[in-house]
Amino acid sequence: MDPRLRGDDQRGLEYISMLTAIFTIIGLAAFEVVSSIDNAVINAEVLQTMSPKGRKWFLLWGMLFAVFIVRGLLPWLIVWGVVPSLGPVGALLSTMSGDPLVHLAVESAAPVLFAGGGTFLLFLFFHWLFLEEKHFGLPHEKFFSRQGLWFYAVVSILLAAIVWFSIDIAPMMAFGAVVGSTAFFITHGFKDNAEKAEQELLSGNKDRSDISKILYLEAIDTTFSIDGVLGAFAFTLSVPLILIGNGIGALVVRQLTVSNVETIKKYIYLKNGAMYSLLILGMMMLFEAFGVHVPQWGAPLATVLILIAAVMKSRMHLKAI
Repeated sequence: MDPRLRGDDQRGLEYISMLTAIFTIIGLAAFEVVSSIDNAVINAEVLQTMSPKGRKWFLLWGMLFAVFIVRGLLPWLIVWGVVPSLGPVGALLSTMSGDPLVHLAVESAAPVLFAGGGTFLLFLFFHWLFLEEKHFGLPHEKFFSRQGLWFYAVVSILLAAIVWFSIDIAPMMAFGAVVGSTAFFITHGFKDNAEKAEQELLSGNKDRSDISKILYLEAIDTTFSIDGVLGAFAFTLSVPLILIGNGIGALVVRQLTVSNVETIKKYIYLKNGAMYSLLILGMMMLFEAFGVHVPQWGAPLATVLILIAAVMKSRMHLKAI
């Protein structure tokens, strides 16, 4: 066999891997942007009540905290927590390691992560579908919004089914699903309290200092980022790629907060697109958890297509009014 062919094959694989990584980063950035629209709106509204110095401080140091600490620390801690044998450095570099034992450890623990993340994302979608106020983009949304009492029954049955089918495969996978549901209710409670705190901040309460408002924004940003970080694992298990993709998305969200948030608010179906992205990503993670392989390009492609559809539908709405 001509050794040059083997070299050409190797270069071809490297080229495909590079394209896949780029496509994954684009998908991660798009998902981070569309899933953080609510966060950008809250940031913009609270920033309007702050002094110029406070706004400047938040947009500089708050951005660094959001990009490098929250969206950097969370995925690293999650991988380290799921596979503690890797250690802190191994968790960060696991997907770039050439050690087959490291890859085996990550692959064996991945179903636990996928079960937890998938459960969390599906709970988010069904909460939006049944209970949250929304602009109705599809016919079935109005029907489900009238059946709000069924939300808890649906997610309880869903959790029971995931746990039931997981137990025979791996008890830890069932535990991962329970952790995912627990994370949902904890973050949901924080978000409910955040809405009340936002109304107090926007009421013009002079007793609130800029520092307290900045701390509030950082806390709510951390809560909102959990959605994006867990959803990112549907794209890839590579922490460095998640850092880059989510970091780019967070930078875009900060820019929208400063200059274009009023325009973004007019695109009323972006939230719908974000929720359907969560649905697709959650299903993909559960498929992977149960051994049904999903191509790595599946999550980025689905996210980009849903985002395009949401933007087009929003533009059609703007032209009609």
